[in-house]
Amino acid sequence: MRGTILPVTLILMLASSCGKLTTEHTSVVGTGPDELLKLRAGPGLGYRVTLGLPEGTMLNRLDCVTEIGWCRVSLEAAPQITGFVSADYLSAH
Repeated sequence: MRGTILPVTLILMLASSCGKLTTEHTSVVGTGPDELLKLRAGPGLGYRVTLGLPEGTMLNRLDCVTEIGWCRVSLEAAPQITGFVSADYLSAH
């Protein structure tokens, strides 16, 4: 019986850490007219850039890792395109 407690506890911890399951509409801000926000494959500068997002690009914010300042997003116009961006360049709507 004791061996099943840890997996169940771990599953409950992971489920509760997921936060809200809804998306939040947001847009790219603060990049300036000649710069692009880099959409990356993972939450950090070491991950490859998959796309450049201009100021005003509408996104769906899926979740954020506030401790490291990165959010997982999808493009509002193409939700199948997902990646990570710096939370500093997002503005909620």
